[in-house]
Amino acid sequence: MPPGAMMRAMVLDAPGEPLRLETRPVPAPGPGEVLIDVAACGVCRTDLHIVDGELEQPVLPLVPGHEIVGRVRALGSGVGGLRVGDRVGVPWLGHTCGACSYCRRGAENLCDAPQFTGYTRDGGYAEACVADAHYVFRLPDGPDDAAMAPWLCAGLIGYRSLQMAGDARRLGVYGFGAAAHLITQVAQAEGREVYAFTREGDAAAQAFAREFGCVWAGASTERPPELLDAALIFAPVGPLVPAALAAVRKGGTVVCGGIHMSDIPAFPYALIWGERSVRSVANLTRADGEGFLEAAARASVRATVTTLPLAEANAALARLRQGDVTGAFILVP
Repeated sequence: MPPGAMMRAMVLDAPGEPLRLETRPVPAPGPGEVLIDVAACGVCRTDLHIVDGELEQPVLPLVPGHEIVGRVRALGSGVGGLRVGDRVGVPWLGHTCGACSYCRRGAENLCDAPQFTGYTRDGGYAEACVADAHYVFRLPDGPDDAAMAPWLCAGLIGYRSLQMAGDARRLGVYGFGAAAHLITQVAQAEGREVYAFTREGDAAAQAFAREFGCVWAGASTERPPELLDAALIFAPVGPLVPAALAAVRKGGTVVCGGIHMSDIPAFPYALIWGERSVRSVANLTRADGEGFLEAAARASVRATVTTLPLAEANAALARLRQGDVTGAFILVP
């Protein structure tokens, strides 16, 4: 970028307020960082949790967005393995300390001093962003930029959730949105059956699930025709936990795949008895990213997306808040 270059960005000044369109200087990459021209950035439910104040420690003012696809424009000092022009993806996990007990044992997703893209460091609701070079992924050829953006969070968290389900053959998915429609394709490529659960009366979401090959689709209040081996919950709705426990067999697993969820209500011990388990997914590791990119390529994963101009970020968030989305919204500068 030439000295003094400017860019547009959508900025959050305070939780609960609309994002503000701002023109600001293009950031310069520091040591170990890369400057990326943003080609597409997904609108994730986590962004909504940040904007609405449900995740309470953003670094403000903030440029949200952590499903970023772009091209390397400039390299900071000490960066190796990347070149100007490379197509890269930037995920939620933006940096870890490398020194805490979690990092040392390979659980960097639980790092005690992490940084998160679009939460504690500026993200991709902008024409350019800076990222730690160690936490970006070189992206394969194949899907275009907008179609690949949801891979960077919906896909990665879906993949980590699927890994926690073990070898479950009959898999329930609660909340058939961005993450569910991606990971369903990976699950089917692995020979699993997927059962989709949606909001009551949401015929469009159930049809969407069937379009992606789910063997059954119904309301989250319904019991599936077969007991499930495991269930993945992507909707941030606490009462789905006991509902999912009631739908899994003895020894089955319920995986909560969101970063935020409403309170889980009390439920009878009988629902968890029989060695059923409930697990949560926290963030991702770089190994998850590499694993998902390989699995998605094998499964020829395709994303259903609706693209919107960067300046319409508030409209995209409002529609996501209302559940008015099929697949994922993608902002394009």
